[in-house]
Amino acid sequence: MNGIRGWLAKHRVRVYNRVMEHRHLTHQQFTLAAIDDVIARGKRQDWIDLRRAALADRVLLDKVLRVCQPHLADPYAQRYHFWKQYAERYLA
Repeated sequence: MNGIRGWLAKHRVRVYNRVMEHRHLTHQQFTLAAIDDVIARGKRQDWIDLRRAALADRVLLDKVLRVCQPHLADPYAQRYHFWKQYAERYLA
C-alpha cells in the first residue's frame, strides 16, 4: 500500500475514533448549533451522546424540537423527522 491508501490504512483508527468537533464551536456543549450539527452530520456515537444528554436534561429535548422544526417541510430530512418524533415521545 503506497501513497494515500497506505496513509489512510495506517491512520484510519485516529480518523474514525475522534470526538466530533462541531463546526466553528470551541466547546462541546449542546447548544442549538451543536445539536443541529450532531443531527445533520453526527455518527452513531454522537447520537448516543445526544440521546443520553437529552434524557438527563429535558431542556435539551425542547432544543431538539426547535432545531428540527425548520427542516420538517423537507420529506428527505429524515434525521430531523426522527429526532422530532424522539423528542416528542419523551416530552409526552
